[in-house]
Amino acid sequence: MEVFTESDYTGVVNDSPLASEFTVLAYADGGQSVIPHNFFRDWLDREAQTGNFYIGRCSGFGVGSLVKYDAGLQSLCVGRYVAGGLRLRFLLNGQHETRTISTYMFSAAAPGLQNAPPPQYADSVIKNDVWIGDEVMMLGGGIIENGCIIGARSLLPPNFRSEPYGIYAGSPARLIRYRFSERVRAALLELAWWDMPLSWIRDNNEMFLQDMTSDEDRALEIIATLQASRRQFESTAEKT
Repeated sequence: MEVFTESDYTGVVNDSPLASEFTVLAYADGGQSVIPHNFFRDWLDREAQTGNFYIGRCSGFGVGSLVKYDAGLQSLCVGRYVAGGLRLRFLLNGQHETRTISTYMFSAAAPGLQNAPPPQYADSVIKNDVWIGDEVMMLGGGIIENGCIIGARSLLPPNFRSEPYGIYAGSPARLIRYRFSERVRAALLELAWWDMPLSWIRDNNEMFLQDMTSDEDRALEIIATLQASRRQFESTAEKT
């Protein structure tokens, strides 16, 4: 199993209060990400030895969550500020070939038998600022876009595709509504605040506490202020 994270990763925090339930990853800017124990599983429900996993800063999943790998070809990529609930399931593959006479895996039945290689889903991707409710199941090849909410116990079918800032729920999951107006969503995607360091978020923390749904003009004004702050921050960083 290959686990990757941010370039400013500083190590595992073994004395964290969360260490009994999570592997806690620390970053130079003070952020942390958490991976629940026994998260990486194979089809025998053993610790997965192959596959790839990427997790961004300040992301994590709840206790009892797992991601199932069946081959070294599979990958789960998680962005920044992803909050996952309890007992999530990410089933990256587990497909059987359906175009042959039987879907059965004869190679597992007895020595000398063969079956067609199982198809593989593409990588599963969870972008930034995503909230996933308890007991969600996500099948392989899906992409959850920036700013989405996935309702508890939803089923995300194979190759699921969401819209940014959508709220999805159900089995299979369907779009319920958007979190914000179209203009606010577009402005937030342009801002891409998750690309900024935690120090910038601390400096602008008050902006993140405002209601962005009651007054569209006020919401756009807040985002414009953050855009200006971002440009100033980046300009200063370039000079140092």
